[in-house]
Amino acid sequence: MTKNQFDQVDLFKALSNEARLKILYWLKDPTTHFDTKRQAIEEMDEVGVCVSLIRDKLEMNQSTTSQYLSTLQRAGLVEARRIGKWTYYKRNEQLIHELANFIETNL
Repeated sequence: MTKNQFDQVDLFKALSNEARLKILYWLKDPTTHFDTKRQAIEEMDEVGVCVSLIRDKLEMNQSTTSQYLSTLQRAGLVEARRIGKWTYYKRNEQLIHELANFIETNL
């Protein structure tokens, strides 16, 4: 992994928060962790999970949830997709895989 692909300090800072780690864990298998009655399974797999479902699962307010998601997005760990007035988040599996390889080889 090169310095151009991600900022290592920002990435590890993003991972240093329990709530952000939970978000990443939940997004790994969204149909297990989020209410599929409120958002279709196919939609979760294709576009990600609606921010309102993440907020409800975290049991935090919209502002705090948005800050956590923004930190994860800046670090490259999640990708956001806006559809209408809704924003959906899913993991950046490529970067997470590269991070795992970086840790295994370099740390």
